[in-house]
Amino acid sequence: MRAKFHAKLKKIKFFVLDVDGVLTDGGIIIGSDGTEYKKFDVKDGSGIALARHVGIKFAILSGRFSKVIELRAAELKIDAVYQNILVKMEAYDDLKNKFCLKDEEICFVGDEIIDIPVMEKCGFASAPADAVAETRKTADYVCKSKGGRGCVRETVEMVLKAQGLWQKAIARYLRYEKPVF
Repeated sequence: MRAKFHAKLKKIKFFVLDVDGVLTDGGIIIGSDGTEYKKFDVKDGSGIALARHVGIKFAILSGRFSKVIELRAAELKIDAVYQNILVKMEAYDDLKNKFCLKDEEICFVGDEIIDIPVMEKCGFASAPADAVAETRKTADYVCKSKGGRGCVRETVEMVLKAQGLWQKAIARYLRYEKPVF
């Protein structure tokens, strides 16, 4: 745990995530029938589930629209989804109002220039290892993991450990419970 981040991380109640380049590796596959495919990392999904288990909420804020995003967000029980948003500050402000949040309570994970205004405003900004240079420079923390390769999980884990919630988040997975038949 980096001591310089500890105070910021302790205040986080809400994560806002970009999709392409954060929850995915940034690749977009379009089939000949026009169907769009994205590849998500299970570690990121597990991180989201762990944080949700201890009361942290999530939103997606994507510059593109994709039905795949809606499907993944529903699977992960994401609290709010904004798509096709080119000015992310408007959606960010809407999220703050909708969930009664202060900037310092929000962690944003982004990888592209479009994400910089939100990264500059939120309480803690994280970027994948392969984010563009300007975004990495803006971030409070640059992950060791790349986009679509666990950067969300890495950031979630930092927040939960700073808040003393990591053991509570993973406890249910560490207990052996006899299956009920």
